[in-house]
Amino acid sequence: MPQNSPEPYEPVLSAEVRAALSAGLPVVALESTIIAHGLPRPRNLTVARELEGLVRSAGAVPATVAVLDGRAHVGLGEDQLERVAGDPAVRKLGHRDLAPALATGASGATTVSATAFLAARAGVGVFATGGLGGVHREWATAQDESADLRLLARTGITVVCAGVKSILDVPATLQRLETLGVCVVGYGAKHFPGFYLSSSGEPVDWTVHSPDEVVEVIRAKEALGGPASALIVANPVGEADQLDPALHDRVLAEALDACRERGISGQGVTPFLLDQLMRRTGGASLEANLAAVRGNVTLAARIAVAAAEAE
Repeated sequence: MPQNSPEPYEPVLSAEVRAALSAGLPVVALESTIIAHGLPRPRNLTVARELEGLVRSAGAVPATVAVLDGRAHVGLGEDQLERVAGDPAVRKLGHRDLAPALATGASGATTVSATAFLAARAGVGVFATGGLGGVHREWATAQDESADLRLLARTGITVVCAGVKSILDVPATLQRLETLGVCVVGYGAKHFPGFYLSSSGEPVDWTVHSPDEVVEVIRAKEALGGPASALIVANPVGEADQLDPALHDRVLAEALDACRERGISGQGVTPFLLDQLMRRTGGASLEANLAAVRGNVTLAARIAVAAAEAE
């Protein structure tokens, strides 16, 4: 497990995270893109503090991940959290961006792929996020697929999420995860979540009902050995907090039509669709997103605590 060493490319663990890992206490990794790029200021800082508070309330230590001035950090202090939330120059870093960011002294918020990689390298076993990236619609022509999937296929970490963003091709994403050998379990659900929606309508093969059951899956997976890969715990947003399904389907269909009419493609598609969903639902999609993240963070902390108690 990396320590606070002078090596320039080793992750820097905060004193709290380092002490917790050394003592075998529960730690939960949190991504930072939701802080830097996913929410308006100043609400983003309020939410960042809230999510860390939820982890602590459940008995675990939060480890928000980011890159600052060319150093990867697992666990941020208050001033660092404020910087990620307030500095418009903070970049968005996937796993592929980490090496040039460290080499050039850049600062950036970490996506799912970068956060999972750095957290696992630091020895953090549980990671909470909103939704994963996945296979994009019309993949047959564009072949657009999130880097999250391949990274999770070779990173042994438990990821609690609300499925994948509903703007993606959910059936194709599930098929891709199966092909890559990534285990997916529904948490108290027989269908894969739809991020803003409690259900995508796509079934999952396995369902677990408690943090202890998740821990048993983790232990069995580790005992079996084999290629390292993530365990995806798909935790649906509550029905009371989900985006109205009819509104979601109508706005998404219209946004996809607008995308085609305007010739928007490649990396421009996702931000356009998400912006359309937020604007045309009056911000309701953002609230559903935050409800999902809160639930995932709380569940991840409960899993981390159960795993620590099982040791």
